[in-house]
Amino acid sequence: MNGGKGRRRLAARASAGRGAGSHRTAAARRRLGRTGGEVPLDRLTTRGRLAWLNSAGSRIGTSLDLERTAQELAEFTVPGFADGAAVDILESVLRGEEGSRWTGTGIPLMRAIAVCAVEALSSLEPTPVGETFVRTEKAHETLLHRYCLRQGRPVLVSRMRNDDFIKVAPTESAAAKMRAAGVHSYLAVPLIARGLLLGSVDFVRGPGTPPFSTTDLALAEQLASQAAVYIDNARLYGREREHVVSLQRTLLPRATPVTPGLRVQAEYAPSTGHHGVGGDWYDVMALPGGRTALMVGDVMGHGLPAAATMGRLRAVARTLMTLDMSPERVLARLDLATRDLEDEQVATFLCAVFDPADSTYTLASAGHLPPLLLDGQGSAEFVDVPVGAPLGAGVIPYDRIRLEVPAGAHLVMYTDGLVKSRHQDVDHQLHGLRSAARGLSPEALESGGLFERAPADAARFDEVVLLVATTAPAADDAPATPADLREWPLPQEGRAASVARGLVTDQLAVWDLTELADVFELVVSELVGNALRYGNGPGRLRLLRGDRLIVEVSDTGPDLPQIQHADLGDEGGRGLQLINMLCRRWGSSRTATGKVVWAEHDLPH
Repeated sequence: MNGGKGRRRLAARASAGRGAGSHRTAAARRRLGRTGGEVPLDRLTTRGRLAWLNSAGSRIGTSLDLERTAQELAEFTVPGFADGAAVDILESVLRGEEGSRWTGTGIPLMRAIAVCAVEALSSLEPTPVGETFVRTEKAHETLLHRYCLRQGRPVLVSRMRNDDFIKVAPTESAAAKMRAAGVHSYLAVPLIARGLLLGSVDFVRGPGTPPFSTTDLALAEQLASQAAVYIDNARLYGREREHVVSLQRTLLPRATPVTPGLRVQAEYAPSTGHHGVGGDWYDVMALPGGRTALMVGDVMGHGLPAAATMGRLRAVARTLMTLDMSPERVLARLDLATRDLEDEQVATFLCAVFDPADSTYTLASAGHLPPLLLDGQGSAEFVDVPVGAPLGAGVIPYDRIRLEVPAGAHLVMYTDGLVKSRHQDVDHQLHGLRSAARGLSPEALESGGLFERAPADAARFDEVVLLVATTAPAADDAPATPADLREWPLPQEGRAASVARGLVTDQLAVWDLTELADVFELVVSELVGNALRYGNGPGRLRLLRGDRLIVEVSDTGPDLPQIQHADLGDEGGRGLQLINMLCRRWGSSRTATGKVVWAEHDLPH
């Protein structure tokens, strides 16, 4: 008898007081008896056994999924080698950590990963897959614990006597079930890779099969050594993938900001496939004047290089949007930044800026899939955004489109992982996406229902970003709605400043913010004065109450204002200095007809 430590065999494990949660039912894990055409190993020659062992390379480790690899190991050995098999892996290995070295003391925490048995042993109650072995008063140390897990040695009980059942079963009841099922031979071997213990696999034979021999033991050790390498490779891949996913999630927004007149729900789902993580991202930014920037991008490629490029492009995009640039100009600048990257990456990008004043989106696309617009009345159509070249291709400029949407409309932005398929072209998939969106309720749409209804393959092989922006209906009581925004035209003459002061003062009284009237009278006077002097006269005055109070004045002048260094004797040049001291922040941005200058002030507590 060779020693072993730790587990319990599949037969006896049931009553060992385990935790909850199995991935497969016991019935699904059992296999029917020996199938026709499969010759038991004990009837094969030495060459036949070696051929069987060699075939393990094509049937075990077909994926980089650790649990699937363990299940393939169990299924490969039943019924040809054994009537039942169970694979247990160290809990630390399942977390992506290194295996352990046997120290002769202590029992490492193990988890049942795979079980397979013939119908004749269906009365046995193995540890449910996914559950962890926990020592209880009824459970005791077995030969597997003592030798396999503590010493890294195999265990062979060729012909089990009556007192051997309790040595390999963790409880009395489990041992009794093994006797009743006719189990007569037991074999357990450790799973060792690179000198580290990963887990163990144990086998049993029942009625009608010969006992395990020393030849079977040598064969099992060779098989376990080969399978341990596959399991360790799956562990390493799982750990690397988890690092990439963690980096990806760290680079994405942790929360979406409160945006006037708009509800935004964004979701990111990593791929379950091989090399399916890396380059998809989204961002939501609050802009001056109550506008909101929505961005979705996809870097070509996967893994850490794509995730790193994604982080750089997102940082550049946020910086450009902070300058309140129009979407098409943001794309042109991003294209230059992408070409400067050393890894020569290419990315698609879709940018939309929502203005609650007139409920419009301004959109521009760099090779990205078109957004889907649902009007809230049952209609769903793709927005015909002019599609420019992907970022990094060096083909500029980009064009924009202005889109007016009704209250309650949904704008759906996404990456290609939502519709990508290995069997259908993209046009067919987009048609299916539109049909799926029409069938969803507004609540389901905003909660990410398209993840389940999208017509992609059942096993998603690419990561996905899904962003749904909903314009607030008139009755919405969100913190900032279109009712909190006022806009007026200003006269093109000297009394424009007086008119603007009166409009602002009256509106602040309506909002019960009269304590800010003095400050905003001065601020609006300076903004209108600058528009008269340098901007060919003021255009429109906008006042927005959200998390903060914002005032804007537009004009048709080409030059953006800058703070001047005024000497003591200068009569002018101090207006923007006053605004800079009185307000939380201020800024300006170009528009299609000129520019907008804005100032922002905190609301009183």
